[in-house]
Amino acid sequence: MTVLDKATRWEPMDRSGIEHLHVRTTTGGLVAQSVVVGTHNDAKYGIFYRVVLDANWAVRELEINDTATDQKLVLSADGKGKWFDANGTHVAGLDGCVDIDISATPFTNTLPIRRLQLKHGAAQVLRVVYIPVPALKPVAVEQRYTCLQPNRLYRYEGLTSGFMAELSTDEDGFVVDYPGLFRRLS
Repeated sequence: MTVLDKATRWEPMDRSGIEHLHVRTTTGGLVAQSVVVGTHNDAKYGIFYRVVLDANWAVRELEINDTATDQKLVLSADGKGKWFDANGTHVAGLDGCVDIDISATPFTNTLPIRRLQLKHGAAQVLRVVYIPVPALKPVAVEQRYTCLQPNRLYRYEGLTSGFMAELSTDEDGFVVDYPGLFRRLS
């Protein structure tokens, strides 16, 4: 696995806010930590999230804290599609999901892009844990990723929502431009 120690910032294009993310390689995988401040339906929020990934970019642990409401979401996964809550109770409704999609960040698009390593023209349908911010109520949804240009351009489709966008990425799979939603600052 390539050693990664990367700080990135994004701003939403459809509302005020900013995200500062740091991802680093650890023994056996990666850790991503981020602070996101923004608005949703005129309500201000501030969240901190931490994602622990295995060497294949599969989510093993997730913690999200909302500073405005003190609401907290903690999930862990076996990396093969089985999820557990903070008490270790199996969350059957999330079975089959390997990746997450936190609504307030484009970083979570990086996870399937890196994990799948799709070749040009290849597509993959995924069952994903979608986490809306600021509600923090996880649900399973279906998404599709299609590689339009390896390590540079991917089509993202929210099959459950009907949403579609072409995401440009850097060589590490981090989103540079998410049309209408996010733009990378650094």
